[in-house]
Amino acid sequence: MEMTPVRFAARTLLGYTFVRGGYAALRDPGESAEAVRPLVERVSNQFPSVPKDPATVVRATAAVQILAGTALAFGRAPRLSALLLAGSLVPAGGILPHKSADASPETKARQRAEFEKNLAVLGGLVLAAVDTQGRPSLSWRARRAAKDARKATEHAAKSARKSTEHAAKSARKSTEHAAKVAREKLPV
Repeated sequence: MEMTPVRFAARTLLGYTFVRGGYAALRDPGESAEAVRPLVERVSNQFPSVPKDPATVVRATAAVQILAGTALAFGRAPRLSALLLAGSLVPAGGILPHKSADASPETKARQRAEFEKNLAVLGGLVLAAVDTQGRPSLSWRARRAAKDARKATEHAAKSARKSTEHAAKSARKSTEHAAKVAREKLPV
């Protein structure tokens, strides 16, 4: 199905944001690594397979953002790309509000604005993830297929009943006719 101009523009703008941010994080993961250090430490303590180095997590997240952002912008697997991008907001530190007791009011206001912007981006990604481009969703198609199968089964059962009834009626008539003919031909 061809992508509408509105979908193309929305996906391109949304994807570009992640490609640009991912590229910047790949080039210089320092500031982002410090922002996600507490999260990485908590998660790596519970799950030993998660890298303990925040810079590695930032680089991996940046790579996902570049790939999924590009795919979203070009309309390739847009629903999966949007889900990956939404998931990448957590390790990138975008969805978790930054709490800093010693931050200035200006810094707190900037962090709050950044957090709210990321919530808006998350909302756009959720919309992109559920957008079926006017086609029915998988769950609707599954329900429809089940309903169609049920109707076909009911129709087949009804046809089989009618055929069985017709065959039984024909067999009765044939038996009655054969009995009548046999009675007429036998001497009494």
